Amino acid sequence: FSFFFFFFETDSSRSSKTFKPKKNIPEGSHQYELLKHAEATLGSGNLRQAVMLPEGEDLNEWIAVNTVDFFNQINMLYGTITEFCTEASCPVMSAGPRYEYHWADGTNIKKPIKCSAPKYIDYLMTWVQDQLDDETLFPSKIGVPFPKNFMSVAKTILKRLFRVYAHIYHQHFDSVMQLQEEAHLNTSFKHFIFFVQEFNLIDRRELAPLQELIEKLGSKDR
Repeated sequence: FSFFFFFFETDSSRSSKTFKPKKNIPEGSHQYELLKHAEATLGSGNLRQAVMLPEGEDLNEWIAVNTVDFFNQINMLYGTITEFCTEASCPVMSAGPRYEYHWADGTNIKKPIKCSAPKYIDYLMTWVQDQLDDETLFPSKIGVPFPKNFMSVAKTILKRLFRVYAHIYHQHFDSVMQLQEEAHLNTSFKHFIFFVQEFNLIDRRELAPLQELIEKLGSKDR
């Protein structure tokens, strides 16, 4: 293909190594209980069931807990391949030859900039962490309501986290296989995709770079 799809942003020691500090959900909180519930249902092996909203639970809270969990998972997965994702190996942030991403966060960088994959992912993960740490967006205390724009913020976070998966699959899957982490990556991505599909959180067009893989993963679970 000779054409590109550009995605412009305008809206506002290996396995133990994480790329950014892990975001912890406070023990004893309701969100911590939800996380434990999610882990228990994941253990059953039925991912379609594991992503469903538990009976009687708040949708915003369920999405918040899972968004934090996906951030931590992607953080760890990317952390294992940072030595292969360099300014030299990945001078642009791409997901195969047809998809290139330019960074803007709407506040510090308003006009989309072209940058290397490691730089882009650093911007992206720092931005996500800032959102997760913002108590007005992601309240951790019981009884504090979620803001009206929570769902749109969560959708933007998940859309951007997807791009890290897309970059890893397209540019670094050989390294993932060398490290024997493909099962971990596939399970994490499958969980992520089933989750965003269950609640319709990412536009289909955004998922295009991994559409074939998404269809393959989904067909195994029908």
